[in-house]
Amino acid sequence: MEVIPDQFMEFHPIHGVNVRLDPSGTRATRVDSFANGVCFSKHPLKPGEIFLIEIEDKELGWCGHLRVGLTSRDPGNLDVVPEYSIPDMTDSGDSWVFAITRNHNKVIEDPVDGGPEAGGQRLGRGEPEEERAEGYHNLKPQTFFTDSHLYIDNIRIPRDKLVGRSRPGRYSHILDDLYKTNALPPTARRSRIGVLYVQRGQGLADMHIVINGEDMGASAKGIPSIQPLHAVVDVFAATKCVRIVQVEYGFSSLQTLCRKAIQKHIVHRMAIDWLELPEAMKHYCKYE
Repeated sequence: MEVIPDQFMEFHPIHGVNVRLDPSGTRATRVDSFANGVCFSKHPLKPGEIFLIEIEDKELGWCGHLRVGLTSRDPGNLDVVPEYSIPDMTDSGDSWVFAITRNHNKVIEDPVDGGPEAGGQRLGRGEPEEERAEGYHNLKPQTFFTDSHLYIDNIRIPRDKLVGRSRPGRYSHILDDLYKTNALPPTARRSRIGVLYVQRGQGLADMHIVINGEDMGASAKGIPSIQPLHAVVDVFAATKCVRIVQVEYGFSSLQTLCRKAIQKHIVHRMAIDWLELPEAMKHYCKYE
């Protein structure tokens, strides 16, 4: 199992002209129009290291959503940041960017795979479950409480930070069809989306997109990984503001261990309100 050292994630000071970063460099807001919102990670990613963001705000009236991916360009060497990540960056052959949609983000791989090709091979999007080929296994979490870690090949990532959680209301269990899984749509506020790459040997890697704790599959294969790879986040169209979520790869905190112990004995998160616990712990256990 690969060990990934913790690194404080920030956005690169070079970004699109319509982006404003907060003083910490961890929140990016598009302040005008719908484009020129391209951002980069401040440092190149290590193999298996996830660049995770949460959607904080949206803007109605635009068509399209967040885009994430990787680039072998050094942001510091850019004379001009491209207006769009797709197609401005992807057409150059040194960037691999995935447009996040509300429904179809899972990759369907060809069962007859001839192996990765240098330069990066973009794979198709997933389709609704009833339209998929026979033998497909639905990987969507079926319960509110999921496994403690996400495994992608030999990469092990704590799932606790990966999953975006909706704010439960008084009648959530009656009105919200997604309540039982607590699964947010990928483009919703508080949804969490990450990008990472996994080494495939011979200087090649596969790019994976993770949405609310679920691996969408290899969205690009055969990416040259000899050069450093920066994360790309395009705060595009209906996505207005995102913030970086720091991921700890070491041992779970005492808070997290307590939450897991409580969750083992709870049917759903609304039942946490019935426990004799401090209010702060209740909020923490419900991911508020």
